Amino acid sequence: MSVTHLARAIILTVGCTLAAARSAAACDGPAYRQFDFWLGKWDVTQNGKPAGKNRIEAVLDGCALMESWTGVSGVTGHSLNTYDAARNVWHQTWVDSSGMLLTIEGGLKGGSMVLEGMTPAGKDTPATRHRITWTPQANGDVRQLWQSSKDNARTWQTEFDGLYKRVK
Repeated sequence: MSVTHLARAIILTVGCTLAAARSAAACDGPAYRQFDFWLGKWDVTQNGKPAGKNRIEAVLDGCALMESWTGVSGVTGHSLNTYDAARNVWHQTWVDSSGMLLTIEGGLKGGSMVLEGMTPAGKDTPATRHRITWTPQANGDVRQLWQSSKDNARTWQTEFDGLYKRVK
């Protein structure tokens, strides 16, 4: 190997090592771990009846959480969740097989992750505010409460009140 090729190989190796170290450290702060209570494989119930299965995993070197949902109704969906350090907020983008797109933001409030966002008015539906709250339970379960408001948050309707139990 020529000296030039050896130098390039060393530069490439050092560069990759430094990039990996930066990437690993990029999302190490405690704010990035605030939603880790949701990580895992879950059986989800609503009113004691099966609602679906959910898998939440850390992705992108711990910089995001990826949700993979399969509901008993056949609807599947995915969300990508990340902490935006520049704005000090959590962000979720949800997309499902029914065509729903929901973007919500927020953060920890009293030990619960609370994210809110709007869906625009449609042909037959008014603009709707959504609020989803994930609350860790003492036994390791997680409660997810999804509420919506069509009157600018004056009143709220429950869309989903589910209990996540870890798959053993």
